[in-house]
Amino acid sequence: MRTTSSREVYRNPWIRVREDDVVRDDGSTGVYGVVEKPHFGLVIPVEGDGFWLVEQFRHPLGRRAWEFPQGTWTDGDDGTAEQLGRAELAEETGLRADGFRHLGHLDLAPGLSTQEFDVWLATGLTPGPTAREATEQDMRTAFVPETEFRAMVRDGRFTDGPSLAAYSLLLLTRP
Repeated sequence: MRTTSSREVYRNPWIRVREDDVVRDDGSTGVYGVVEKPHFGLVIPVEGDGFWLVEQFRHPLGRRAWEFPQGTWTDGDDGTAEQLGRAELAEETGLRADGFRHLGHLDLAPGLSTQEFDVWLATGLTPGPTAREATEQDMRTAFVPETEFRAMVRDGRFTDGPSLAAYSLLLLTRP
């Protein structure tokens, strides 16, 4: 498939949407809407028999949602994928990690978006102050034993797709 033209249809500080005209391998034509968002980092903070989770209001869903700490660089900031993961962990939970292991790199929604993310396992956690952004002021943090986390997933209280994909990477590292 090849792109014959592309135009921006929407932009704000967090997202860009473009429309691509394409010609497929069989000669047929079509259009793709593509959402461009910056890559993000997601951290699984593990301690003992459980995880530290964050919960916040997610406007597109119209409800509060549990997830692992995650986010992108603030406009103007930059750094490595590991630095981003460590920054998000500290910003959202106040936790700092002695151990920080890369579990994988995933595509968020490749049929729709350019956004990708790195998954990190944080261990050896030390508490400290948070530095939440204005949009995260309602965020709360809770320690959840893994047995309770699994129950939350099963009964629909934990539905964040990237966090669940990250958890699957964690499960693949276990014997």
